[in-house]
Amino acid sequence: MQTNLSILFFIKRTKANPNGLVPIYMRVTITGQRIEMSTGKTTDPEKWIAKACKVKPGSEDARIVNHHLDQLRKKVFDYQSELMHLGQPINFDNLRNKLLGKETKKHSLVCIFEEHNKQMRALLGKEFAPGTLQRYETTLKHLKDFMKLKYNVSDIDIRNINLGYITSFEFYLRTERNCGNNVTVKYIKNLGKIIHSCIANGWIDKNPLANFKSKTREVERVFLNEEEMQAIIDRTFSAFRLAQVRDIFVFSCFTGLAYADVKKLDRSMLVKGIDGDDWIYTTRQKTESQSNIPLLPTAKLILKKYKDDPQSINKGVLLPVLSNQKLNAYLKEIADLCEIQKDLTFHTARHTFATTVTLSNGVPIETVSKMLGHKDLKITQHYAKIVDRKVSDDMKLLKQKFAVKSVETETKVGVCLQTNLNFFS
Repeated sequence: MQTNLSILFFIKRTKANPNGLVPIYMRVTITGQRIEMSTGKTTDPEKWIAKACKVKPGSEDARIVNHHLDQLRKKVFDYQSELMHLGQPINFDNLRNKLLGKETKKHSLVCIFEEHNKQMRALLGKEFAPGTLQRYETTLKHLKDFMKLKYNVSDIDIRNINLGYITSFEFYLRTERNCGNNVTVKYIKNLGKIIHSCIANGWIDKNPLANFKSKTREVERVFLNEEEMQAIIDRTFSAFRLAQVRDIFVFSCFTGLAYADVKKLDRSMLVKGIDGDDWIYTTRQKTESQSNIPLLPTAKLILKKYKDDPQSINKGVLLPVLSNQKLNAYLKEIADLCEIQKDLTFHTARHTFATTVTLSNGVPIETVSKMLGHKDLKITQHYAKIVDRKVSDDMKLLKQKFAVKSVETETKVGVCLQTNLNFFS
């Protein structure tokens, strides 16, 4: 960052002492702001050369005063270099504190991060979900472990964080912690939020992440096809817990709701929609975006099944949802029993709704995006890329069109394919 700094020495004629001598002041201007302070020296106003900012040479007193002014000028530029060396912003406050001998308040990364997490904890359920806090807590833990291993320190001044620190932390995550690419990028992104808050508060004036290059890679989303869904629906489970988990999982397959959104469903969210049929009106916990979903017959049957469930009634919810950890553990059992060779988690249901249930059956991607509560259509497009069946169905129409053109051509010229024929005419 370019810093404009200038130094001017001047006298104050209105503050002459009884001997007629006037004080010499120093004015330092930095980015438009001024610092004025006495140099501790005086001079005869008739001997002051304003243009040269010094006393007229010719006497020992003049030599001493001018040397003192030169030393003050050098000290200012030395302070500027010191701030640059420490990686501290060269701004009005930091330079003034240096000139006045005041210690600049230090802001350390761990303390700032801990305060951020403390505030986030106080806003749980209002602005943040528990999972979001957990990710920041984990990021902070990794940072502490990294600094202990790499630098043998427990904290670091935020002004000393540079690109080298960021890239070293990234390397630590990928090697020592064995984090995948996308997880690593998310941890760096969490650290970036803390850094940007420091910039906003004026504690640092440059972003150490400015030249850091890293991006997430697209992950293949696991979803169930129709045969696998039907296998789960048709399966009779001897254990009630598995049947209950299956029902809630299938409900999500036909509504696209994530775990947190299914868990919080209550009777106020079940309404009559614009078509007079049953809809779910809810707000996604993750993005706080509205998600309005018409209920398909299978989802209706599941809600009806648990309408009088004691656990649901006691909690005031539509479905008796277990913890996410138990759900995912039981889904592994269900996958084994149904001979499904996929890593089945509860979020698989949301992917299944987007692909097999909706997009594969011709529901427009804009409609699917709206029901999923996505804020950006690009997020929904990730699902559209993996629906081979939909691509196949769309291409069948084009194949049929080409087949008709080929027959017409063969009838006319007796040749099925000719390179000079235009099949799109």
